[in-house]
Amino acid sequence: MTVHQLSRTDARRIAVRAQLLDNYRPPGLLDAVRGLTLLQFDPTAAVAPNADLVLWSRLGSRYSPDELATALAKRELIELRAMIRPAEDLALYRADMAAWDGAARGDLPGYRVSQREWVRANDSCRREILTRLERAGPLPLRELPDNCAVPWRSTGWNNNRNLSQLLEFMVLRGEVALAGRDRRDRLWDLASRVYPDDPVVPAADARRLRNERRLHALGIARARGPECPVEPLDVGEAGEPAVIEGVRGTWRVDPSFLGLPFAGRTALLSPFDRLIHDRKRTLELFEFDYGLEMFKPASKRRFGYFALPILHGDLLVGKVDATADHTAGVLRVDAVHRDVPFNKAMTTAVDHEIADLARWLRLDVAVPSMA
Repeated sequence: MTVHQLSRTDARRIAVRAQLLDNYRPPGLLDAVRGLTLLQFDPTAAVAPNADLVLWSRLGSRYSPDELATALAKRELIELRAMIRPAEDLALYRADMAAWDGAARGDLPGYRVSQREWVRANDSCRREILTRLERAGPLPLRELPDNCAVPWRSTGWNNNRNLSQLLEFMVLRGEVALAGRDRRDRLWDLASRVYPDDPVVPAADARRLRNERRLHALGIARARGPECPVEPLDVGEAGEPAVIEGVRGTWRVDPSFLGLPFAGRTALLSPFDRLIHDRKRTLELFEFDYGLEMFKPASKRRFGYFALPILHGDLLVGKVDATADHTAGVLRVDAVHRDVPFNKAMTTAVDHEIADLARWLRLDVAVPSMA
């Protein structure tokens, strides 16, 4: 098979187009989510929750968060492990759910064996949760029993969080599912009541299709990458091989994007946006060094608590340090950090996006100080 020879510009434009951030905007919410394959749920709302901010970046101020809430309520979209996905895509995960405990095979890594044994040790609690949900679901966490015989031990923040950890494994087993949210409370129910009754795709076919869908949403990606617990960064053998001038190694590219004309636009991105989510790929393709600074002390932040990367055409050119102050009725822009010199057209385009963001949030813009 031919190995495609790409410049960094080629690769960037493929990535931007795949993420629906070129000059073409999707017709509506469901088209956008199907193209992206997922929206990461994160409630941080320094500007707006991630899922809403990602959709605004693609659809503009015609998008209303009520549309997302309605699609979730109608089960056109479903939340799986903090990722909002098209409901029909759940069929690509059900075979892995059915085989999660690995009872029929002996190739589970050590940590997976430990997880399986912990669930088995707490089988009585698991069964009581299922009974409670069958009778009265959907229910929030506080209304479910925590009768775990063996506590969950971890060096992280999940230590001794028995019920939430057991529910996470029950999601992976395909037994329970997130049925919705009451404000910030997650509501749990039996998966059989939540997931669509679509035919289950066999595991090998499902992995191939997931890789193909992921590559189409990313445009270009590595064949192999570090293990990620929810959504991989790599795509296996999907697409076709490519090399990028000035970047080491071989990539996989979706051939449907090759050779297409490119028309870009200016967009403000969520810090969790999939275009920049893989920070190593972002540095390799866009030469853009970015880190979310909300977990740093204020004195150590360079760009702001929730700085929004600025996409201009196929380049990432800076960050907007902004905060939505709904009490004061303003979108407070503390700085526009310019990584490259802005010409008049770039400045106008960024100002337009800030104004559109404020309009969508129903806020006025506080005059920025330029950095």
